Amino acid sequence: MTEPSPIGVGVLGTADIAWRRTVPAIMACDRLRLAAVASRTPEKAGAFADRFGGAAVTGYQRLLARDDVQAVYVALPNSLHEQWADAALRAGKHVLVEKSLTVDAAAAVRLADTARAAGLALVENFAFLDHPQHGWVRERIAEGAIGDVRVVSASFGVPQADRGLIRYSRELAGGALRETGCYPVRLAASLLGPDVEVVGARLRDDPDIGVDVSGSALLADSAGVTAQCDFGLAHAYRNTYAVWGSAGRIEVDWAFTPPPGARPVVRLHQADTVTEHRLPAADQFLLMVGDFAEACVEPTRRDEHRSAIVGQATLLEAVVRLSDATPSTTSRAGRPGGHHVTVA
Repeated sequence: MTEPSPIGVGVLGTADIAWRRTVPAIMACDRLRLAAVASRTPEKAGAFADRFGGAAVTGYQRLLARDDVQAVYVALPNSLHEQWADAALRAGKHVLVEKSLTVDAAAAVRLADTARAAGLALVENFAFLDHPQHGWVRERIAEGAIGDVRVVSASFGVPQADRGLIRYSRELAGGALRETGCYPVRLAASLLGPDVEVVGARLRDDPDIGVDVSGSALLADSAGVTAQCDFGLAHAYRNTYAVWGSAGRIEVDWAFTPPPGARPVVRLHQADTVTEHRLPAADQFLLMVGDFAEACVEPTRRDEHRSAIVGQATLLEAVVRLSDATPSTTSRAGRPGGHHVTVA
């Protein structure tokens, strides 16, 4: 029996995450093939193609018209994710899109419906979920190692950087919630389940740049289990979560961005004993693109991804809404959300 041909992938945009992690993973995945990369300028597309191969294309729509592209990876600024994910789906391409796809729940539903009607995969790139360390945590919880789960706490913050970066751009829908806050919120949803909701939130804006630079959100499920999510763009680096139960606690040190060669350390607290477990290294981006390839060819894998996208957007929208309802000395009128920036 012959193996199916690799899926041709076109890359929209030349973001840093594409250079460092996602495209190298696509190159290493035997089920995918880099077919082309598109940028608004031929110089950027050419430099990317020189590094990784594939055709250099000027203009995103031209890439979507290529017959050798069956799937598209959207690696553009946040403000363009929804627009070009929709365009790719309407062009008949499976879509892997960078997070955050959108904070507009209605837009997420529209995209999910478009993908479903077209019989296409739509996946948001939360690669950390594919790292085996989180499966290890879920297994310990399932076997009762920490008793009944009471509280989840998760934090992801990075130091202040050059304010010219996209993450600080109001026009390009930057801000802490979409850049770092999306990670602990997505983790909380994965642990608490589909009935999780946001019960409180606060975002702190920087009035000089007009985007949120830090925030916190409190989530809860119908059983009263809570998740405290903290995040920011002007913090000492922190990238961790803990699950606190009736009989113990599990702590994960490098929760969201462990390098491929790193062996993550997880600590299990039980009574007066702390056991440190050094787990095997894994390339979460390679695992993620393999999961995307599977969704492209296996229709039964697509519903879970579409549901996750809608659930994530619903939670992020609630964080913004509840934060806006909280009295603050800083106005949040017109906070970046699911709006578009048109590219010629």
